[in-house]
Parts: sequence; C-alpha cells; structure tokens
Amino acid sequence: MPSALEQLSRILAIPMKKTDTRLVKHLSMQEIQAILDAPRPVDWAGIRDRALLHLCFAGGLRVSELVGLRLADVTLQPHPSIVVHGKGRKERCLPLWKQTSTALRSWLAVRGQTHTPEVFVNARREPMSRAGFEYILDKYVHVASQSCPSLAGKRVSPHVLRHTCALTMLEATKDIRKVSLWLGHAHMQTTEMYTRADPSIRLEALNATTAPNLRSGRFRASDKLIASLTTRSVMRSKNPAQ
Repeated sequence: MPSALEQLSRILAIPMKKTDTRLVKHLSMQEIQAILDAPRPVDWAGIRDRALLHLCFAGGLRVSELVGLRLADVTLQPHPSIVVHGKGRKERCLPLWKQTSTALRSWLAVRGQTHTPEVFVNARREPMSRAGFEYILDKYVHVASQSCPSLAGKRVSPHVLRHTCALTMLEATKDIRKVSLWLGHAHMQTTEMYTRADPSIRLEALNATTAPNLRSGRFRASDKLIASLTTRSVMRSKNPAQ
C-alpha cells in the first residue's frame, strides 16, 4: 500500500549484517588418497565402498547426487561418463577417470539384480541413504587416519570431498568457469569461494608482477654497540645464573 512505502524504504535501507568469510575446508592429496585406499575390495561391501568414495570425490558430487545416481545414468562405453541430476532439476554429464570407471565397473559386476534403479544399494539391497553414506565415509576416515595421522580428529563430511575435488580441478585448470560447470553451480559467485583457498591462484599473480627492489646495504656495528655487547658478555661470565 502507498502508506507503507516510506516504512518499506527504511527497512530496505538497513545495511546487511556482515558475516565472517572463512576458507572452505578441504583435504590434501595425501589425505584423500588414504581415504580412497581404505576400503578393501575383496568382498561385496568393500567393492561398493571403494566405488562410492571414488565417484563422490572424482565427480565432486553432492550426497543427494551420489545416492540418487541411477543405472540409466551410467555410460561405460565407449567413453565412461555419468549424468548427474543436480539442484533445480539441472543435469550435467561428467566424464570419468579411468580409475573411477574401473571401480564403478567392479561394483556393477557384483551388485546383483535388484528392483532398485539406483546404482548404490545397502546391505538390504535398498537404495543407499544419505546417512548410510556418511556412516561409510566416517568409518573409512577412521581407517585412513591410521596410515595418515593428519586425518585424526578431522571432521570429514561428504561436502569436504566435494570441496577437495573443486580445489584439485582449479589448481589443474586455473579456470573457475570449468570448475563451476563441473560442480553444477547455478551462479559463478558460488564457485569464487575456491579462489580464496587455492594458493596457486595468488602465486600466479605474484609471479606475474615485478617485485620492488630491495635497498642494499651492510650492517656496521658501532663502537658503542660493541662495547655494550662486550660488557654483557663479561657480566654473564661472572654471574652464570643470570
């Protein structure tokens, strides 16, 4: 209503509250490799868990995208890829590393016939849940911490794997647009947070500029300074307790 326009304009004029902008949490390549190596692919569960972890990291997938992946979304020939159903019903097609496709092939070979269209199922042959995957991830982070002590005490969520994938791609490509497309971000501004956490971006900027010259010179001790240091040395020799 016109009578409320003045009040509305005052409300809109209130500045937004500033919040702290923190760096995204991510893992080193040594840490992520230790987690990926934690499952023992010698049985049904181990083969499944290895494929789960590899695909989550390599695809930079959200948990909903990972557990919602369907058999119809997987292509293994001629070029391995998956179709990911992201937020806002947006789809994206991601190629797979050879290692990831190998892990996925091994899982599909032992998965067995079920009426469930999802790729990953639990021990009851039902669709894998978000909580189920988080439990699996926590278990293998604990296992990996025995060979990689830096993981001990860290809270590694599925989104930390997504962040690690994003930073790995940004470091390799130096192209924020490619990272945005890979992760399925609706806005480029969302992807920009990774540029604050990637030191190689700033290192490139540093190497591209010419540093100011450093004034040369030589330190010369004055007679007064030498006398002062000599006096202190004599006093300490006389009083060792000082």
